[in-house]
Amino acid sequence: MQLQEDATNIFRGILTPRRRRDLREYLTGYLMILPAILLIFIFGIFPVGFALYVSLHKWILVPSDFRGLGNYVTAIDNLTYIVLFGVGIGALIGTGVLLRRIYRETFPDRLKIWLLGFPAIFHTTVVILFIRWIFFQLPEFLDIANKMRGLERTRDLFIGLLRDAFYAETVHPFWEDFIRVLAIAIIAGLIALFFWRSAENIAYQARFTIAWLALVVGIGLVFYTFQSIQAAYALAVETGEDPGIWPQVITVGSGLILLVLAWLLWRSAGGQPTNRSFALRIIGALALMVGAVMLIIEIPTIVASGDPDLWNGLKVTVFFSLGTVPVQLGIALFLAVLLFQKLRGSDIFRTLYFLPYVTPVVASATVFRLLFSDRQSAPINTMLSYVGISPQLWLREPDGVFTILAAAVGLEGFPEEYIPAWVPPDMNLLLTEWLPGPSMALVVILTLSVWMFVGYNVVIYLAGLGNIPSELTEAAAIDGANRWDIFRNVTFPLLSPTTYFLSLLAVMGTFKAFNTIWVLRIGQALGTTDTFSVVIFEEFFQKSRYGYASALAFVLFGIILVLTFFNSKIQGSRVFYG
Repeated sequence: MQLQEDATNIFRGILTPRRRRDLREYLTGYLMILPAILLIFIFGIFPVGFALYVSLHKWILVPSDFRGLGNYVTAIDNLTYIVLFGVGIGALIGTGVLLRRIYRETFPDRLKIWLLGFPAIFHTTVVILFIRWIFFQLPEFLDIANKMRGLERTRDLFIGLLRDAFYAETVHPFWEDFIRVLAIAIIAGLIALFFWRSAENIAYQARFTIAWLALVVGIGLVFYTFQSIQAAYALAVETGEDPGIWPQVITVGSGLILLVLAWLLWRSAGGQPTNRSFALRIIGALALMVGAVMLIIEIPTIVASGDPDLWNGLKVTVFFSLGTVPVQLGIALFLAVLLFQKLRGSDIFRTLYFLPYVTPVVASATVFRLLFSDRQSAPINTMLSYVGISPQLWLREPDGVFTILAAAVGLEGFPEEYIPAWVPPDMNLLLTEWLPGPSMALVVILTLSVWMFVGYNVVIYLAGLGNIPSELTEAAAIDGANRWDIFRNVTFPLLSPTTYFLSLLAVMGTFKAFNTIWVLRIGQALGTTDTFSVVIFEEFFQKSRYGYASALAFVLFGIILVLTFFNSKIQGSRVFYG
């Protein structure tokens, strides 16, 4: 009886009226956002995790053997090991940065806060055990379809097979381990809250959990990468093939390290007190850059061993991005500035410019397919005949547009015959592939893409121009600035957030472009118009290689993530918000 009263007093001491009110508010808030969290997990996080699971297997219509990095190696060859190793090192660096930040922020209560790292270990273990259970439970769930073959498909049968899959002897112990450690983690977290009753307690437990997860992921990726490389190296030696893995990893990895050092040295040059030290650091950075490029040139050798369709799709996607983003943003900015001048009929022109964006994509692509037909009677070829230009193949032309222009001015054999003999073979291969430029068929698709999205960009730019205070432009005009000076020094800098937003969306959109390309890809130019997303679509729906297509999708996700990061660092740092 006395023990019960003591426990009640302790409970009341912990949950004072104010704390009970705060707890009630927190629970109410979490219950309100619980449906949104469930929707995000079911339709956002789980599909991505399942796609990652599929990418690690040989999956043609039905799940098959576990391949690990096999699909990724097929796609980008030994570059897989370099990327995975880099991600592992990045996770370890992130762990160090996060722990260092916690150490700097917690000087008065350093010992108390660092003790929160112990319950965070249990939280980290809970996450790892949950992922382990999902990884081994999914095959049991996916095998239900095979077990139902030849049987009458009823609700009771499905529920029974689902129960059997959940309680499978090879998987259910993993679930029990997860539940036990989850209970221990909850108890450990509550004990930590009892001894340090602060709102920062949960925040620091979460930060330590993220740090330990990053540490585990970093160590795991580095270890798994070395293990995979050793296995591939042993297999290559056994089969008598050129292993080439370790030399490439060491060479390209060394080049990347030199590139990082060159960047750090370049950044440090700006704070030097003397011109001599400034010049030495700049020269040293340039020397490191040259060495890094010479080492990273090894990448074409790695690329040549990967999937040629993937690298061709990446090349086409780069041409697509470079040929659309700057052009459509430049035209849109020019038109937006004109329409912002309150000219007569500007509302009509705004509507006309926006119409291509709201027009059905397939309809627009079909019209362009008719306009740029290779028939002599096609509208574009008919217009060219009036000025003495012979009909073109357009959507059926696989040759690069720069090659066609070079032939028109008499430069036959471009670019192979015009590359200097001293250029290294690997660089020669790159120049031969890239100097011809996008194919004529791809140029037509670029034209359609620019035509469709200029109107949308014009509307966004007009909104950005409307947010610029008129007092700034009037003050500049009073000070004697002409229209170009006002645009260059006032309008354009204040439009930097809008430009940054549009360029970010445009770059990501070009790497996911599909509809117009799929409608316009015909004839001999098929391979020259297939972007990365088209390659993924063909692998998934036409070849039914679900595992490999999922791996390609994650490769594309990585590319977009890297481009977004560099875009935010380079262009985002120049954004002026006023």
